[in-house]
Amino acid sequence: MKLTKFNKLQAGIKRQAQKLSQEGFKQIFDHIDQLNIKKGVDKMGLEKFIDQCAYLAAGSGVISGSGGIITMVVGVPLDFMNLITQQFRVTMAIMYYYRGSYQMGFEEFMKLVATSLKVDARVTLTKTMMEGIAEKLLLLLGTRTAERMIPIIGAAIGGTANYLFIKRMAKSVKEMQGVGHQEPVQVF
Repeated sequence: MKLTKFNKLQAGIKRQAQKLSQEGFKQIFDHIDQLNIKKGVDKMGLEKFIDQCAYLAAGSGVISGSGGIITMVVGVPLDFMNLITQQFRVTMAIMYYYRGSYQMGFEEFMKLVATSLKVDARVTLTKTMMEGIAEKLLLLLGTRTAERMIPIIGAAIGGTANYLFIKRMAKSVKEMQGVGHQEPVQVF
């Protein structure tokens, strides 16, 4: 009985991952103004830009968990889209900061996102890779959804989880750009 429920849940996650990977990622990517990301990083600096994205993600997490099951029904899908958007913005900001170019193609960008989520990213962007990214993100969402059913506690959990997710993603992308492997400067 439990195995059947698990198989149904797994099949449902795969279907949602397919839908998200087919259109959702590209739509989110296309709606992000890369020039504004450049301007934001130039004006605030990379770390403050990352903090801003983390706070925006935390805000939607707080809202989706604040009213328990009532706000969760509408709030979780919106929170999920905002979380992906903030993750994309942070990734673009880091790529701009270390590469010097703010314009990038969707395929190049998704390979970096896949690598940062530890999804196998081959030479070409594949449907399987996109589904893997969507599946990882949906599983992340699912593990936090039950915790958001309790008002106030759900808000704290949602906001904190989103904030930490964005900060960890930023750290992961920085490490992939070679930033995390620098020797510390010692002052005598």
